[in-house]
Amino acid sequence: MIANLNERTHFQHRHNGPSNDDISQMLDTVGVNSVDELIDQTVPENIRNRAALNIPEALDEFSYVRAVKEMASKNKVFKSFIGLGYYNCVTPAVIQRNILENPGWYTAYTPYQAEIAQGRLEALVNFQTMVSDLTGMEIANASLLDEATAAAEAMSMQFALRKKDKKTANKYFVDERVFPQTLDVLKTRALPIGIELVIDKYENIDISAPEYFGLIVQYPNAEGSVEDYRELFSMAQENQVFITTATDLMSLVLLTPPGEMGADVVVGTTQRFGVPMGFGGPHAGFFATREEYKRQIPGRIIGVSQDSHGNKAYRMALQTREQHIRREKATSNICTAQVLLGVIAGAYAVYHGPNGLKRIASRIHGLAQLASKYLSEMGFEQENQTYFDTLKIKADDSLKEKIRTEAESRGINFNYYNKGSIGVAFDETHTVAELVEVVSVFGKFGSSDIAEPTVIEAANHVEIKFNGDFDRTSGFMEHPVYQKYQSEHEMLRYLKRLENKDLSLAHSMISLGSCTMKLNATSEMIPITWPEFAQMHPFAPVNQTEGYRELISNLTEWLSEITGFYTTSLQPNSGAQGEYAGLLVIKAYQADKGEGHRNITLIPTSAHGTNPASAVMAGNQVVLVKCDERGNIDVTDLRTKAEQYKDSLSSLMITYPSTHGVFEESVIEICEIIHQNGGQVYMDGANMNAQVGLTSPGHIGADVCHLNLHKTFAIPHGGGGPGIGPIGVAEHLAPYLPGSPLVDIDNGKAISSISAAPFGSAGVLPISYGYVAMMGPDGLLNATKMAILNANYIKARLETKFPILYTGINGRCAHEMIVDCRAFKSFGIEVEDIAKRLMDYGFHAPTVSFPVAGTLMIEPTESETKEELDRFCDALLHIREEIEAVENGKMDANDNVLKNAPHTADAVLSDEWNHGYSRAEAAYPLDYLRNNKFWPSVGRVDNAYGDRHLFCSCIPVEEFEEVVEA
Repeated sequence: MIANLNERTHFQHRHNGPSNDDISQMLDTVGVNSVDELIDQTVPENIRNRAALNIPEALDEFSYVRAVKEMASKNKVFKSFIGLGYYNCVTPAVIQRNILENPGWYTAYTPYQAEIAQGRLEALVNFQTMVSDLTGMEIANASLLDEATAAAEAMSMQFALRKKDKKTANKYFVDERVFPQTLDVLKTRALPIGIELVIDKYENIDISAPEYFGLIVQYPNAEGSVEDYRELFSMAQENQVFITTATDLMSLVLLTPPGEMGADVVVGTTQRFGVPMGFGGPHAGFFATREEYKRQIPGRIIGVSQDSHGNKAYRMALQTREQHIRREKATSNICTAQVLLGVIAGAYAVYHGPNGLKRIASRIHGLAQLASKYLSEMGFEQENQTYFDTLKIKADDSLKEKIRTEAESRGINFNYYNKGSIGVAFDETHTVAELVEVVSVFGKFGSSDIAEPTVIEAANHVEIKFNGDFDRTSGFMEHPVYQKYQSEHEMLRYLKRLENKDLSLAHSMISLGSCTMKLNATSEMIPITWPEFAQMHPFAPVNQTEGYRELISNLTEWLSEITGFYTTSLQPNSGAQGEYAGLLVIKAYQADKGEGHRNITLIPTSAHGTNPASAVMAGNQVVLVKCDERGNIDVTDLRTKAEQYKDSLSSLMITYPSTHGVFEESVIEICEIIHQNGGQVYMDGANMNAQVGLTSPGHIGADVCHLNLHKTFAIPHGGGGPGIGPIGVAEHLAPYLPGSPLVDIDNGKAISSISAAPFGSAGVLPISYGYVAMMGPDGLLNATKMAILNANYIKARLETKFPILYTGINGRCAHEMIVDCRAFKSFGIEVEDIAKRLMDYGFHAPTVSFPVAGTLMIEPTESETKEELDRFCDALLHIREEIEAVENGKMDANDNVLKNAPHTADAVLSDEWNHGYSRAEAAYPLDYLRNNKFWPSVGRVDNAYGDRHLFCSCIPVEEFEEVVEA
């Protein structure tokens, strides 16, 4: 045996599912001689880019982990006292190992199929209940992208809710002491929709002025001061002015909640509830409001319903609010949440319970109290009369620089952003020893010194108190779920019970079209919990973040090469946010050219629902473009409308390959038509997994494109978030990419921020970095080819029994296809019945009724083996036989395996079985299920019942008892 000692296993062979034998057999089924022949038949020759990607050659997994560890070591993890909405915290080990590092949680999809998502739905209800209780509000959603986004969503919601005598009001008051990153995002979101921001101290507002429709304050504010807003809120209510409070959730453990003061909306972040800072994200923002606004709340809401057996079950409530239904009438383009981070934050609350949170909050405030006491004794002026965790120490520029130098020499970061002062923010991780060190740093420049034993002794007996009437008197988190799991063993078992209710990629392929549920490799995931990445504050000094800067620079360069663009911004926190950012960059460019009047966006009727919503948010008017009978953009209609609106045309939004799963032959012509009529081309990158290495948006002729790093570039979906939606742009748009108020990333004419952190959800960028680094140019190209082969293999296996709705001119699909199920409706079988029946076979349904009602859109990705593809096809083909049995009258039209799906273990094992088919037909329709069966935990959930009886908090334990008794 001869061995090549220089060779290691190539990562692409771990990532790409089909083996060489698989590929050979699949090609025979598809009817081609080679993969390249299939690609030539699928991808139009006029868009092919046959040059190899100019990115580094692939690293093997071992070499990659070693290299990224060396890069991470360039980050200097100082003890952070910066604050400003980002705080170091302790992620309990039982939560880190069993949620954050667990593929059973992080590889699941958004819980549209509630029957196989009851675990994370319950975890999100825990999150919602925690938020509602702590804020003193009646209802909360299941998280938003970050605090700044949540504040902007509150402003937009309130603008839409203006009453008759306030319909013309367009001024929104912003207290100047909100977090600067929040203010910047508010500026971004206000301008396009005609909101005028008035920025001043809240004490100066004339709330009776009729032009005001809303206001926002921070509690505690950016300087750390806890202000009494009760009089302001009372006056606002009298004048029909909506009230938003941005708050620190941990502070509300001790402080009077804004809901009790009269707030209409309370927003913030749950980051300090066990979620690492991660250089700015991802974190779960929250949005809590009054019950009367439940149908206007942006984002997801989890509610309680019942299943087909009358048992309580969770589901995503009020889905008719969502963008794919409301489209250009939507007031928000939020189509996702930060589920994984929300689950972590909710679990943190469950694990600590109310008493544990009180201990943590008291320690934080107690450390701040002692620091204030001793700094004052040393002659420093601490300006915050009432505070929770942050002190504001008066200091001129000379003193600030001396203290900065001393602090940084000891590995400590303070906040030097406010003119004439230093901010010192305490958090859960800080100890009395670190308090001593803070006092010592200031002591070098004070009028006296404080002995270390004095501080240590005083720390044993700290009376927790606030100046003024701010102490919280109301209870919170009184549901049993927050009382039962304070021992690690019980918490571990609870998390495992929840996990076991959910189907994820750890169980089977998830073939959701337009979602790209590919492998999230362990080697890619490992670095995100290293302290060098996880514990970095987004506003840490540049010289402490060299590792992150190198990673961001390299990834930006690689993504720009892959997309064919000049550069890329990593700031947008989701695909929809990337859409919005791209459109605003286009509008900024046009305004700079003196063409700010351009406000028409052309959108094909097949577009994703967030496209028209994003266009409206950007201040544009939507004009729809028809599709032809093959599902392609009707070029004649496009040309007519582009010429009709040439004087006001801003942009075209196009997805490529199309949402119908086809490479449209006319895409270059389409781009040229838009450019000839003064517009810019925005390409939705949802289907980029079929382009990488074969072509690119820039090569095709687009001007801007967003990517979904949580699709094409391997960041896991996390059960519905996090996601990252960076935008690549052509050179003429580069100066307008979003900036930051606190970190210099301005390319010359930057628009204001899209998200709170300068680099968005930087904490998970190592995942995509690892994916590109370990795949290399050849691996990325082969992944695209395998994605197209896998899709066409499924098509070839299914098309004799199911109509495939759209194909290219050679009869090929791209990386996904649409299976037409509409004909089955004539004998009572709906596409939903097929989706639910797939659960009995151990599969998550493909995308249901998008982009065409009554269809399934299937995308297998490159990561699935032939064996898994065959198992999925066998399931669908067997379901087709079950449909035929209904069609032929062999099964009852109402009592059959499809209408009663999914079948739970409880139902199958019940003493009563009154169906016209056997228990085995219900539970084990194919033999493989006898060796590996995933059981849905509830029967089919009644969506209508849940909306009619909306309940979005933890289920009272008595209701479970009622079910048992019944």
